[in-house]
Amino acid sequence: MKIAIDASPAFKHLRTGIEEYSYQIIKHLREPLKEHHVTLYIRGGTRENVDFALPEMWRVREIRSPRLWTYLRFSFELLVRRYDRLFVPGHIVPPIHPKNTTVVVHGLEYEIVPESFTAKERKHMRFGITKSCKWSRFIICVSNNTKKDLIRLYDVPREKIRVIYEGVNQSIPVTDKNALQTLENYRLTKNRYLLFIGRIEHRKNIIGILKAFEILKSHFHIPHKMVLVGRAGHGWEDIKVELASHPNREDIVMTGFVKEQEKWALMRYASTFVFPTFYEGFGLPVLEAQQLDVPVVTSQTSALGEIARKSALLVDPKNTTQIAEYIYSTLTDKKILEEIVVAGRKNVERFSWQKCARLTAKVILAGGDTAKK
Repeated sequence: MKIAIDASPAFKHLRTGIEEYSYQIIKHLREPLKEHHVTLYIRGGTRENVDFALPEMWRVREIRSPRLWTYLRFSFELLVRRYDRLFVPGHIVPPIHPKNTTVVVHGLEYEIVPESFTAKERKHMRFGITKSCKWSRFIICVSNNTKKDLIRLYDVPREKIRVIYEGVNQSIPVTDKNALQTLENYRLTKNRYLLFIGRIEHRKNIIGILKAFEILKSHFHIPHKMVLVGRAGHGWEDIKVELASHPNREDIVMTGFVKEQEKWALMRYASTFVFPTFYEGFGLPVLEAQQLDVPVVTSQTSALGEIARKSALLVDPKNTTQIAEYIYSTLTDKKILEEIVVAGRKNVERFSWQKCARLTAKVILAGGDTAKK
């Protein structure tokens, strides 16, 4: 069978949420799809980022387009070459596509937290995802929460939707020596800092985290620092104002975007992973922290409660006092700490990229074989 995969997000120079998902799912699809002719479509100038071996019948095709890569250039390729299947892990299906197209929808953040996006961003995402859902034969959602949002907001037929959870890396690419060196670079002390990883933007509730940190310092007098890892996003100007006036600014560390190994290094020795965001389609950082036995305080909203279950302390993301109190309990209550660390370790066992890829391959291969446009 001839299968095309939009691999453009997977091999960007800097990977975050959807890019990391795309990279991992393609990497792990090599086994279940090794007997099929698969073409990975990537953007010009990114071939060097394809850093794993491909099965004998797999190929990489690099296409260049300064604008409208998906809607024009990729569409043209699909028109000319005619594939039996198309898999789009990054939620935007090109207008020209095989009848048997599978798309992954990660979340509807722009609908649930609209103030976190510009009007242009909301319009672009709404158009792209509604069309993708209409054009695709199957839709993979990374959580039941996202499935419910699609049905509720866009009236997507439930029979088109399959829920397949993301996975977690089985091997963690960092040693104790490298981790301690990273801490030294940022002037951090082992087990003496709180950690957030994600885009530094309104949707991630950064201002709420900063207010909770102020409570932890002024009321509970903790010695810890707050480490915020990630690139600036929507609402950064407001966050900068909050940072500038924060009474504990000297204890807040902003790293910007960090590479994979450095991310794991910072995660390894964090006292608590703080992730009380307003909306997540899945919430992979929660599982990554749990892999390293780091206690997690996260939101009870969106997919986070579904993914964490009782293995994390779940908070109302708008209640900064509660966020602070729950973080403090992970620092001082040994019973709570032990319970959620053990529960977190158990929780991670539910997720694997191998399982994710195996189930995804079944969806991709399902249906008829006609590549009708």
